[in-house]
Amino acid sequence: MYLHLGQSVVIPERDILGIFDLDNASWAYKTRAFLAKAEQEGRTIWLTEDLPRSFLLADSRWGEPVVYISPFSSASLAESARRT
Repeated sequence: MYLHLGQSVVIPERDILGIFDLDNASWAYKTRAFLAKAEQEGRTIWLTEDLPRSFLLADSRWGEPVVYISPFSSASLAESARRT
């Protein structure tokens, strides 16, 4: 099945490595460093121009994982993934 992440972007559920709440996860220094590195390497895909609520780590199958910054809450994304 597929999961809708925002702005007409869908990914196969099998590619999802993790769904994270941006407010809670970004407190950790290592998480902030990981997100900054992914941004610098061009592996971050922003799906919102407003305040983001979650990020999703997905297997790219070509190397490093891709980070999707989503306007949806991590709880909403997780619930959508469970229902499919």
